[in-house]
Amino acid sequence: MSRRGTALITGVTGQDGAYLARFLLEKGYDVHGIFARRTADTLWRLRFLDIERRVRLIEGDMTDLSSLVRAVKQAEPDEIYNLAAQSFVATSWQQPILTAKVTALGVSNILEAIRLTGQRARFYQASSSEMFGKAREVPQDENTPFHPRSPYGVAKAYGHWLTVNYRESFGLHASSGILFNHESPLRGLEFVTRKVTDAVARIKHGRQRELRLGNIDVRRDWGYAADYVEAMWLMLQQPDGGDYVVATGRNATVREMCEIAFRHVGLDEKEHVVVDPALYRPADVEVLLGHPAKAKKVLGWEARTNLKALITLMVDADMARIAKE
Repeated sequence: MSRRGTALITGVTGQDGAYLARFLLEKGYDVHGIFARRTADTLWRLRFLDIERRVRLIEGDMTDLSSLVRAVKQAEPDEIYNLAAQSFVATSWQQPILTAKVTALGVSNILEAIRLTGQRARFYQASSSEMFGKAREVPQDENTPFHPRSPYGVAKAYGHWLTVNYRESFGLHASSGILFNHESPLRGLEFVTRKVTDAVARIKHGRQRELRLGNIDVRRDWGYAADYVEAMWLMLQQPDGGDYVVATGRNATVREMCEIAFRHVGLDEKEHVVVDPALYRPADVEVLLGHPAKAKKVLGWEARTNLKALITLMVDADMARIAKE
């Protein structure tokens, strides 16, 4: 079932890219990663996992087809994982055109790079539960209609359907993982789980007093990113491409997640969490809950880490980091 060889990961410096790179390296892959040199330190996650020197980095940009063609020619990959995106939902309202260029049209560019080079690589597209948006049913599975509620969700829906189209039009072994929220100590500070765990650590260490959040009654299906990258790999080991919901099958409110985080260090969240209407989204997604039965049946995959274990892990990591500052 396993196809050892060479992998190319877009977005290798992100949370999922770093965990996937480590996972593939442990399986003996030669791992290449595309990264855009936009910030002072883009490689901290690879350094955190102690794999920075083991990933072959290739400069490229999802908005530049020529750079992706060069990357595919250079790496000659057996598997390509497209994880690059403008992935913060709130930012997609502030920068909708950038989100469309990177998160939507970037999928066109990497698929065209595969087609134009003639590389017979298996392809993975990082789809998102945000595509369901104002979901018509609970829980959501591979057949649930999409109704995205943000420019990010719209962009992800474009990339998802384009992947299906290339699979059907050109016979590409292409799969999409419809991943529900997945978190870790490598999550960016702008995401709500990490915003919470970082604040818990700072409050416990006396660095701040309150945590301001928007709607804390929305429900999300949260899993551990390190678990979820295995599902990505398993999709590309199947005889044919397909689409899979990757989730825990359980959800909780942001309020409940905060309770786990604060009480882990002996604090009462009610004394520190402030709901700020200014942080509400223009159009929010109230309930996301994945039904990962297909992933379990076909891939033999299921989530191993529950929400309490995940948030505890993240709080402990942020407590250790803040203590060193």
